[in-house]
Amino acid sequence: MSHSEVLVETDVVTRFYGRHAAVSDMSFMIRRGEVLGFLGPNGAGKTTTMQMLSGNLAPSSGRILIAGHDMQEAPEQAKAHLGYLPEYPPLYREFTVDEYLDYAAALRRIPRASRRAARERAKARCGLHEVGGRLTANLSKGFQQRVGLAQAIIHDPDVVILDEPTVGLDPIQIREVRALIRELGSEHAVILSTHILPEVQASCDRVQIIHKGRLVLNEDINTLMAHMESQALIAAFRAAPDLGALGRLPQVHAVTTQEDGRVRILHEPGADPTDAIVGLALEKGWGLREINPEHSTLESIFVELTGESPEAS
Repeated sequence: MSHSEVLVETDVVTRFYGRHAAVSDMSFMIRRGEVLGFLGPNGAGKTTTMQMLSGNLAPSSGRILIAGHDMQEAPEQAKAHLGYLPEYPPLYREFTVDEYLDYAAALRRIPRASRRAARERAKARCGLHEVGGRLTANLSKGFQQRVGLAQAIIHDPDVVILDEPTVGLDPIQIREVRALIRELGSEHAVILSTHILPEVQASCDRVQIIHKGRLVLNEDINTLMAHMESQALIAAFRAAPDLGALGRLPQVHAVTTQEDGRVRILHEPGADPTDAIVGLALEKGWGLREINPEHSTLESIFVELTGESPEAS
């Protein structure tokens, strides 16, 4: 099995509602062994994209390939490689957990002789062993979410699409689901749609941000984290410093004053002119009060690209 195998490919996918383009020219690939974090503010086209990837909505133009199968030309073959957990788990409240998972296994055309083993494997992965005989209606929201996750993976699909998978879970359950996502990501391709930025940083290999129907960011998480490393220092002085003198220090590119009176000192990547700034401030009597690296965050990048807070997603 190749971990470089492309399992999801979208080729200039567009979806119109009337004259409004909810998604425009969406093109990206996901390989086996990748967990993709899919972010976007409310109305950005995130849900429309999830619906098209899962085969619940046809694109107006463009192609979606799942494990090499065209979603429009061969929908049954494409969907056979998919597991999908929508934001609200698709449960039958009158079924027990075991009955529901047996039904899900049958829908997924798992042979009758193999269904019990598939059910027990999915229950074990999702922490459901002790609730197999209980009605799904009587489970907590957290356990209902786990049952929804179990039905999404019962047939061991190549591609797993998870829409807000930790909604309603307590902190311990969230950690367990994140561990399961990482486990799934080692052998499958996982798409994680969420508005919880720490979830992306904890679980994902790659980040995509969609805004007004278009991809505005598609980065490997390690590359993104490197970009977020500080290339500036923020300093505060008791007396107004000479910005020109600061700007002439080695490895310093630019110096600006911020609205709160602090000074932002932009420097070369990988450099640290802190000692030179401290020495100059002492020599000139400016009274250095504080100096700290400026850190970008995934949230600040999100806001910069979309103009909205992730909590609005």
